[in-house]
Amino acid sequence: MPLLKASLPSIPGIVAARVDSAAFPQAGQGRFRRGLLAHCSNPACRSGWLHLWRSPTVPVFEDGWTCSAECTAARVGSAVAREFGGMESARPDHRHRIPLGLLMLEHGWITQSQLRRAVDAQKRAGAGRLGSWLVRQGAATESVITRALALQWSCPVLSTELHDPARVSTVIPRLFVDAFGALPLRVSAGRTLYLGFEESLDPALALSIERMTGLRVVSGIVQESCFRPAHGRLIETKFPPVELIESVSETAATRTLARCVERFRPAAARLVRVHECLWLRMWDAADPRPLHGPGKMEDVICLVGAF
Repeated sequence: MPLLKASLPSIPGIVAARVDSAAFPQAGQGRFRRGLLAHCSNPACRSGWLHLWRSPTVPVFEDGWTCSAECTAARVGSAVAREFGGMESARPDHRHRIPLGLLMLEHGWITQSQLRRAVDAQKRAGAGRLGSWLVRQGAATESVITRALALQWSCPVLSTELHDPARVSTVIPRLFVDAFGALPLRVSAGRTLYLGFEESLDPALALSIERMTGLRVVSGIVQESCFRPAHGRLIETKFPPVELIESVSETAATRTLARCVERFRPAAARLVRVHECLWLRMWDAADPRPLHGPGKMEDVICLVGAF
């Protein structure tokens, strides 16, 4: 998987900035009830009620309205602490996977001599995937390699036949598509997102997408010759605007993310952790949707020191 920071300068449409210094809420859980006498969602709020100069409907962060910038910062700070403190336990358990060559050998798809030649060629070249060497040497077809990868990860083989880049470009930021090699393929019945990968799955990314969008994510392997053109087309598609921020501490991240919420004044906003970064998504519509819906959305991606 390419390094996230190394991918940043090459991604178009990103505004970069630098700052110096449990239970996880799921999308759609709870609903903020707007009214003239809106009550602040910050448990430590000292006023609690609508300020005369404050809108009674925005900003809303994770299903709760806040009465002041200070209360927004407190709510965002709680979410940042939650993401740092609890995500390790929420990640799927690591499972040992049989090496691809041994798996194919076990199923009779290649011989021991074919595997040895491919491994030797890979070592001499110092690069390249084993599956690519097996295909190059004529020991296996690309479809067999794809099938073996899916078996290795206990996942389906996904097709790009119904892929519509413009339709799925709002599911995740372009930065994640590029940095993590993810390919949102389609959303079925408005409930299930099919997420493709070329060689290995990313369960942590899939979990974060589920928490942000409320969609069930089905991850699978896409054949290389189909994955790369589809991935390239998606990268070229228009995505929602994104702001990239680098913070040296959780405190700095909280302060900056809270300012983003105050500036955008969203009708809905959520925060989740994705690997070494925090992903804040804000909508100006009270009923956020993972695909194109009413209103606009904006993403903020915050890299916080060294996790």
